[in-house]
Amino acid sequence: MDQTQIERAAELLVQARRSMQPIAGLPDALRPASVAEAHAIQDATTALLGKRVGAYKANAPANGEPNRGVIYDGTILASPARIAAAEVPSCGVEGEVAFIFRRDLPARATDYTREEVAAAVDALAAIEVVHSRYADRTKVSNLETLADSISNGAFVHAAPLADWRKLDLGKLKVTLTVNGATELEQVGGHPTNDPLGVAVSLVNMMRGQAGVHAGQFVTCGSCTGLKFLKPGDVCAVRFGGLGAAEVTFTR
Repeated sequence: MDQTQIERAAELLVQARRSMQPIAGLPDALRPASVAEAHAIQDATTALLGKRVGAYKANAPANGEPNRGVIYDGTILASPARIAAAEVPSCGVEGEVAFIFRRDLPARATDYTREEVAAAVDALAAIEVVHSRYADRTKVSNLETLADSISNGAFVHAAPLADWRKLDLGKLKVTLTVNGATELEQVGGHPTNDPLGVAVSLVNMMRGQAGVHAGQFVTCGSCTGLKFLKPGDVCAVRFGGLGAAEVTFTR
């Protein structure tokens, strides 16, 4: 894709965000063919919206290329949070382990080590709220979904925990409740069993750009799977030893 195509794709996603009218998908000529092109569409969307990136969602699949989505400041909320269901009609939720950066990890030529990243973050429980700019996210390609910041709608975070290294973050007990009823209770569930490893991948994706900044978050993959709720529902996710996050979808 050339820059004109990237910007045209971003314009369609911006229009869908602003109008709250989802699109069927990107036209053939504007579909990304690589992770790098999907990231470029994200970044062009951010520029057109004039938004500040306050968080990232990141993936580091064992047999795939690491990738990230951006989350904007205005959609980052402390728990307990209330979000109008009309703003995120899918009302999708995923319970996740996340981190907040306590200091900048700026651009540099060499990779950051796991220890360097661990020393720069606090861990926390989070709920990622999922909402797509596509009418049916199951009918578009994974790269189109990536271009749409992996269907992020909002991010709800618990209080950070500084003393988190004693926890095995990939094997925490996680409980998800909806309206007080337990919908899921299990140990573990993270796709790689290593949330910190995902954060390290995010930092090293960004070191060739502007780096990451103190106060930004990274959320590191679903431990609960994706659940779709409805207006009026209250969802809470608790990770043993780490904390809990809660979101209400107001009517």
